Amino acid sequence: MIDYEQVLLNLVKPIVENPDSVSVKKIESINDNEILLYVYAKDSDIARLIGHKGNMAHSIRDSLAIASRKENKRVVVKFEAY
Repeated sequence: MIDYEQVLLNLVKPIVENPDSVSVKKIESINDNEILLYVYAKDSDIARLIGHKGNMAHSIRDSLAIASRKENKRVVVKFEAY
């Protein structure tokens, strides 16, 4: 089984200015085939992770979607500032 939290953390840490302030939390979903992941970071880092017109966020989500295909899971990634 893939550790999606760690995969997502490894994807986002090189993008942000403050890698130590980034955290990823897995939230239980009511759907067994769905994995909810939240990325928490500072405002400026969230802007980097979302990117211009959401291009970076879309790429991150696509990468996790590809990783989850073997397990027939749907990964939902949300970005939250603190």
